[in-house]
Amino acid sequence: MTDLSTPPSGGRAAARRGSPTKDGGGGAGGRIPAQGGRAAARKAAKKGRKKGLRILAWTTAGVVGVAGSLGAYVYFKLNGNISSSALHASGAPALKEKVDAFGRSPINILVMGSDSRSGANCKLGGACGTAEGERADVEMVVHIAADRSNATVMSIPRDLVTELPSCAGGGTGMINSALTHSEGCQVDAVEKLTSIPIDHFVKITFTGVVSMSDAVGGVNVCVTDNVYDPDSHLKLKKGTHTLKGQAALEFVRTRHGFGDGSDIGRTVAQHIYLSAAIKAMKSAGTLTNPAKVYDLANAATKALKVDDGLGSIPKLIGLADDLNKVPTSRITFTTMQYVYGTGALKGRVLIGPNATKLFQSIANDTPLTKGKAGASAGASASASSGAAPVAATSQASVSTASIAVRVENGTGVTGRAGAIVEQLVAKGFSKDSSALTGSTADTTTLTYPAGKTAQAHAIATALGLPSSALKASAAATHYTLLIGADWKAGAVFPSSSASAAAVSTKEALADSNAQTSDKSVCAPVGHQLTVVVNHRAMTPVEAYSASTGIPDSAP
Repeated sequence: MTDLSTPPSGGRAAARRGSPTKDGGGGAGGRIPAQGGRAAARKAAKKGRKKGLRILAWTTAGVVGVAGSLGAYVYFKLNGNISSSALHASGAPALKEKVDAFGRSPINILVMGSDSRSGANCKLGGACGTAEGERADVEMVVHIAADRSNATVMSIPRDLVTELPSCAGGGTGMINSALTHSEGCQVDAVEKLTSIPIDHFVKITFTGVVSMSDAVGGVNVCVTDNVYDPDSHLKLKKGTHTLKGQAALEFVRTRHGFGDGSDIGRTVAQHIYLSAAIKAMKSAGTLTNPAKVYDLANAATKALKVDDGLGSIPKLIGLADDLNKVPTSRITFTTMQYVYGTGALKGRVLIGPNATKLFQSIANDTPLTKGKAGASAGASASASSGAAPVAATSQASVSTASIAVRVENGTGVTGRAGAIVEQLVAKGFSKDSSALTGSTADTTTLTYPAGKTAQAHAIATALGLPSSALKASAAATHYTLLIGADWKAGAVFPSSSASAAAVSTKEALADSNAQTSDKSVCAPVGHQLTVVVNHRAMTPVEAYSASTGIPDSAP
């Protein structure tokens, strides 16, 4: 590490002066002694140079020693800041990364923003003393490609209702609740939802957002209109602002000021903030200034909790180096596709039809930035996915109207079995097909009576099931389709055929609010009645005008 101290007195200056002679001369620049002639002078000069070299050597060693001591001090100080815990609550991971042709592996990191109100976070969170425990207000899967040429940052809405892992009690619930149990449990919940192997996690608290925004000298963002959200306390005029400290926290926590006033609008604003923060950290003024680098490293190591695999300075530096290799124009920010629930789930977020395609693209290390790289990589990834489709069976050769399929939902996603039954009936299968609740399953299987292969292939063709999903059984008396976690959305199995498996960039990013990190985008202020001021519902723009006595968060 660069030495930030001043060299000891008498070091470099003394080395430059050399060894003084008895009449006050200094090496070649001093006066020649009067006695002894030229030979004596040469001898004296040689002696002076040797002594000068010894002083220079010892001084240099001293400076190196001081730098080494400071480096060790900084190393142990930063290392001591790091807090870590197990990556998984359930033990060894079941999912594995797919290496590329050169044996390189991608990296997937789950970034969590904790809403904990304990300690210093209490003052910043505004809900001191809550007994609910911490939850993941922010969940982003950061995918770094195997060749480090591109990255994808995918947000998962905090309100998403999905099947929870056993460490969180199982059943269905909001995905962000898994963090109440442990960071490893939140990792397990995200893996269960997405089937993306998570290699590391990073958790940041309210105080962490504040300290890191200050460490980079502030983060520049803009808003499309005047905005005021009384819940987060964010108040900004239309235009660009440099957010520091608590203003940065207010921006990333605002959920009623942007978009439709839900968590989805907040994820878009968070992507804008993170893009700007990456630019700030990559700027020459930050990375070439040792003091700023130290401040950033000190703030980061204090602010973050990581998994045990990242729990040291060298490992964090290695990860930072991998991230720094990716150009900002090749970092794609997305929000997983979603739909809003109805009935008992009104106001909640459910997995959307294209979400599985986005998950699959990330798991297959498919670049999602626009251009030839993304398209060709997507094709190669699908070609190697190993999910060979069932050879198409003509429904004309099989009486599908007499085939009743029992569809069991093993995904935890409400309504999946019913949706598939509707799809089958619409394609000519028996109206006696039924939707049932099945046991939790990781993979989709179609079990059918032995000797009924043609009928099973007709079902598989209609739904795009791979041949590996078909299981003949002598004991079976029904056609039973158990939908697993590998098919949580969509009417066609996601990797069923060349057309379905070769998920294009356009399909993966459809309705995902995609943007690249190099683009300057303003946070879209909402124009719906999403906030309340003086007991009256208002738009965030109206709320700004109605709150003249409240200071802006940033100039």
